[in-house]
Amino acid sequence: MAVPRRGIWGWMLFDWAAQPFFTVVTTFIFGPYFVSRLASDPAIGQAAWGYGIAVSGLIIAVLSPVLGSIADQTGRRKPWIGFFAVIKILSLIMLWFAAPGSGLILPLVFFSLASIAAEFSIVFNDSMMPRLVAPKDIGRISNMAWGLGYLGGMIVLIFVVAFMAGSPTTGKTMLGLAPIFGLDPALGEGDRATGPLSALWYLVFILPMFLFTPDGTRGLPAGRAVRAGLGELKSTLNEVRQRPGIFRFLVGRMIYQDGVNALIALGGAFAATMFGWATAEIGIFGIILNMVAIFGCLSASKLDTMLGSKVVVVISLVLLTIATIGIVSTGPGYTLFGIVQLPGADSGGLFGTPAEKAYIGFGLLIGVAFGPVQASSRSYMARSVSAGEAGRYFGLYALSGRATSFLAPFLVATVTALSGSPRLGMAMIILFLLAGLAILWRTPYPAARVSA
Repeated sequence: MAVPRRGIWGWMLFDWAAQPFFTVVTTFIFGPYFVSRLASDPAIGQAAWGYGIAVSGLIIAVLSPVLGSIADQTGRRKPWIGFFAVIKILSLIMLWFAAPGSGLILPLVFFSLASIAAEFSIVFNDSMMPRLVAPKDIGRISNMAWGLGYLGGMIVLIFVVAFMAGSPTTGKTMLGLAPIFGLDPALGEGDRATGPLSALWYLVFILPMFLFTPDGTRGLPAGRAVRAGLGELKSTLNEVRQRPGIFRFLVGRMIYQDGVNALIALGGAFAATMFGWATAEIGIFGIILNMVAIFGCLSASKLDTMLGSKVVVVISLVLLTIATIGIVSTGPGYTLFGIVQLPGADSGGLFGTPAEKAYIGFGLLIGVAFGPVQASSRSYMARSVSAGEAGRYFGLYALSGRATSFLAPFLVATVTALSGSPRLGMAMIILFLLAGLAILWRTPYPAARVSA
């Protein structure tokens, strides 16, 4: 049965609804605020933020396959998405209370709850795709949805830096305006308000998916579905080892996605630590990255259809590796570990030093690649499984994206804490990108094929 266009658009708007949480809370506004202003020391803040991401990632890794298998038995995905939406929205609202001096524990708890709920919702949303979209269109729709998400994230980010988040020094936003609603920059209220703002955005824009996107048929009652789902999960874990292509893809993705997650989650905080960027600089950097990310996803939507998902993922991983090497090797007056010298004094303007300009240049590569590496990984998986097994395999897909997701942030946080060098800590991400790329290189496409 053909799915109406409004049903497809409703599904795509889930990414539009979900992305601002990752853009303004995790990466560019609240995360850097937590590291640089809520914590007494930026190194302690980066370590705590990394540990928070690691703990939530471990919980996501353990429970995603279970929930995916249960979803296959209940048939319907929307009730699960609605349940986790409530948790996510309430947790984001609580971030408003993360005022300077209030401590790190409760903000980390609520951020972690929001992250867990967000990722569980993504499992159920992604598993709807093989039933909604024809195989030939999966790569195009997946990348377009991801690009739509970045557009939504960019709009919210622009609104925050232009009208909400003021400088603690001047009291003005990027446009030179007083923050709306009387938000006090000295108390970080513009940064903290990103939690409730993301909650409201999510609430409004997931409604088209609930209203217009067809759900699966009703399956087993909840109690029986849990028992059947747990049994199916056990058989799926045994089955996937008999499907070497899918198994290899999941292992490779497990490793490279860990690096991608850490780069996205910690990149803004790292820039704040390296260059002393305030909310305005980090926000503008985020806007630039999101603009480039939209272009990257639109281009990848065509490349995915022409060349296949694997080619897009490989190209993206190469670009991300180059970019990560670039940002960790850039310092005052140099980049690429001093091989390239960057003469010139600080102009005193926005991104005034040559090192900052180089950092933004490497950031453009991240912007081009970090959307397609995830969107085309999703389409890679969707092309490798049938609609009837999508829930349990997308549960394993979420597991592969989170099974070791605590490891990269943990390693970054630990190396940072032991060495006192955020730069050395961030360099650990390169290991995950290269190892995942090496495994993916020998993986067949689609992954269900017996051999490459």
